[in-house]
Amino acid sequence: MAVETGAEAARPADVGLRREIGLIGATWASETSIIGSGWLFGALFATQAAGPAALYGWVIGGACVIVLALLHAELGGMYPIAGGTARFPHLAYGSVAGISFGFFSWLQAVTVAPVECFAVMTYGSYYWHSLINAQGHITTTGFIATIVLMAIFTAVNFLGVRLFSRVNSAITWWKVAIPILTIIILLFKFHGGNFSAGVPGGADGKGGFMPYGIKAVFAAIPSAGIVFSYLGFEQADQLAGEIKNPQKNLPRAIIIAVLLGTVIYCMCQVVLIGAIPGRYLHHGFAGIATGSPLLTYPFAAIAGLVGLGALATVLHIDAFISPFGTGMIYETSTSRIGYGLARNRYYPQVFQWTDRNGVPWFSLIAAFIFGIFFLLPFPSWQALVGLVTGASVLMYAGAPLSLGAFRLQVPEAVRPYRVPAAVVVSPLGFIIANMIIYWSGFVVVWKLGVCLVIGYILIGICMIFDRQRPPLDWKPAQWLLPYLIGMGIISWLGQFPLKGDGGAPPINTFHIPSWWDYLIVAAFSLVIYFWAMAARLPREQMQERVARQTRQDDLPDTGLHH
Repeated sequence: MAVETGAEAARPADVGLRREIGLIGATWASETSIIGSGWLFGALFATQAAGPAALYGWVIGGACVIVLALLHAELGGMYPIAGGTARFPHLAYGSVAGISFGFFSWLQAVTVAPVECFAVMTYGSYYWHSLINAQGHITTTGFIATIVLMAIFTAVNFLGVRLFSRVNSAITWWKVAIPILTIIILLFKFHGGNFSAGVPGGADGKGGFMPYGIKAVFAAIPSAGIVFSYLGFEQADQLAGEIKNPQKNLPRAIIIAVLLGTVIYCMCQVVLIGAIPGRYLHHGFAGIATGSPLLTYPFAAIAGLVGLGALATVLHIDAFISPFGTGMIYETSTSRIGYGLARNRYYPQVFQWTDRNGVPWFSLIAAFIFGIFFLLPFPSWQALVGLVTGASVLMYAGAPLSLGAFRLQVPEAVRPYRVPAAVVVSPLGFIIANMIIYWSGFVVVWKLGVCLVIGYILIGICMIFDRQRPPLDWKPAQWLLPYLIGMGIISWLGQFPLKGDGGAPPINTFHIPSWWDYLIVAAFSLVIYFWAMAARLPREQMQERVARQTRQDDLPDTGLHH
């Protein structure tokens, strides 16, 4: 096939999908993922981990995500293809890097629906106690109910993207309205003294705005669900193959969704700390939920404790609707990522099969089945959040690498949105992604390593039986293995998780001193970033891979509509 070498590389094109989502639908696709179970639990867990200084964590986390979102906005506008986060590294660095970051994307997406189901079961235990046991873990009854809920997510996705978008938009209006309403009402129950130095902060009796130090703030960003709460801004990228006028609507949707989510989450943190009755602070912020239902359903419990019974009822209803909307859209994105990976010929070609409504039906069913498997080893919401956050940030790390490569490979390509000062922002985004991975702690990093090995084995088996599989591009990905191993070693030698985090003793060694660890992560990130820039695919090979994505005759015959 001829390769275009003129002013602009060919644009990749998807087949079987329909462009039926407008700006509002695209914005709400990201927003419904951002405002999910994170708003129901994140503020409490962050307060337990860092005290009132958890607010810094939300601001820092929001700033980090905004940088990553700007990078995704340029990429999505430049190449609006389904499952974009899984496919940009493939175009920039070839198959080996594409397989790795594609699997990160799929792993992140497939695990979110179970997390949202955990949230529904936890709040639902207020009415149906047998869903959760005394330790806060899901029971057999809760596990069965979770499977039913995930089956509903899957069924709604079969409606077709236009009707799905309408259902999702209606749900998202509610999901945005309820946190805003809660913020406004709880501001009338605000106690500024809860932020003051007079509040005990921990076992040593110290109080203050930052009772556990700045390290606890950084640790809370991944472990308490802060980054997890912000996840989802890339959903518009995953649905890019179905968005109208994507070059304009997609970047706008991502930026609007992230800014709105950041404001909502920061204010939720403020009102949660301010509205907690003082008697629940006697055990310090780490013991804030002692002797109360705060740990199970934080905002609803606070509403009940301060005499707002009607608001508590609304929040219990929202605890079903908010996670439902997020789980539903992630079931959608997982199926599109699987579709995209099949387009790259990493996954079996059956993942490309679409029905008459333009839904990649096999990929959708696979998302449901694999999602159930992630319910088994993780018994609670917080137990699974760390893994999801780590996988997500590994996925996000591919965006700054891809953007930097595209700027060098096809500088003249049409970019409806251009990241300002990309030569600085792009490596900064890579540093940010790796810093969040480091804060997640070695206990998360080693589990990600195991998942990655399993993913390599499964994808390798699939590719062996594909006669049209792409060649393995080792040279452009020469930096990848040192990057993954290096992050693992730094994490093992580093300071996270903290010694005082509770639970099982940390398995990291704490050999790298505090603050030096941040400098090492940043320096290592820059070395890998510029190594990747030097090893990127040559312009002609990159354009050839883009051209391959424009083919519409490479789909297997399924007997269904394409």
